[in-house]
Amino acid sequence: MKQALAFDIGGTKIYSTVIDESGKLLQEPEKFATPKTIDEIKNILISQINKYEQQVDVIAIATAGAVNNENTAVIGSTGNLVEGYYTINFQGLSKKRVFLENDANAAAWAEYKIGASRGAKVSVMLTLGTGVGGGIIIDNKLLKGKSGAAGEMHFKMYPDKRRKCSCGSWDCYEAYASGTALKITAEEMLNNKNVTTYDVVEGVKKGDKKMIDVLNRWQNDITIGIMGLANIFDPDCVVLSGSMAQFVDIKTIEEKVNADIVTTPTSIRLATAGNYSGMIGAALLAMEAV
Repeated sequence: MKQALAFDIGGTKIYSTVIDESGKLLQEPEKFATPKTIDEIKNILISQINKYEQQVDVIAIATAGAVNNENTAVIGSTGNLVEGYYTINFQGLSKKRVFLENDANAAAWAEYKIGASRGAKVSVMLTLGTGVGGGIIIDNKLLKGKSGAAGEMHFKMYPDKRRKCSCGSWDCYEAYASGTALKITAEEMLNNKNVTTYDVVEGVKKGDKKMIDVLNRWQNDITIGIMGLANIFDPDCVVLSGSMAQFVDIKTIEEKVNADIVTTPTSIRLATAGNYSGMIGAALLAMEAV
């Protein structure tokens, strides 16, 4: 059975483990704080590769940022990674093939192979965290687009410049559906710059009507975006993952989406592939590639 040394490189943490072609983690993932320089990031990768290179068939990396269609390089990194991250020569890190994929795309593939969208011919996955990631599978293939950057959830929600998005543009879906967006919604509705997402969640648990209204507004924005995605892609299902997905009402969103879309009904599901879905998906893709 093939094995991959898998990494998940994010803005704050790097994870590493060995995964087999069934998607099983063969050891407890190792965790590292993401360094502030390119050389330090490379040193972590090289150290892990030197330890496991001989026993694996491929190196698989799930990474923030867009990855080219050849799965060899990062073509556009995000603001939470070190400057110049995209210049790293990943292929030079190992004698084995080094396979890269965007972390959200990789997580979507894990859900498709072993998780909530298993067997679905067409699916959309949304990762609701500090930002919003996405991955789209059509006819059992990951949608990559002409350059590899497809699936970025930065479509416009409003035309009149209400909120600045982390990408530098205005009113992207991420600016309304992310965990950061929940805080901004609370600030706007409560006229309180000190309110946190924790305050909202705790307030909802206690039955605070104002906090319930805040959460409902945020969930409604998530729902509006899903309606558009459902109309465009006509998916079997939309999978919600990430740290903020636990706070949405799946049943309510599904009912609202299916009452409004012009395509056939879709299913809204919570992700099941687990916290390491990015590494799993990248590993599965990489092992298929070799």
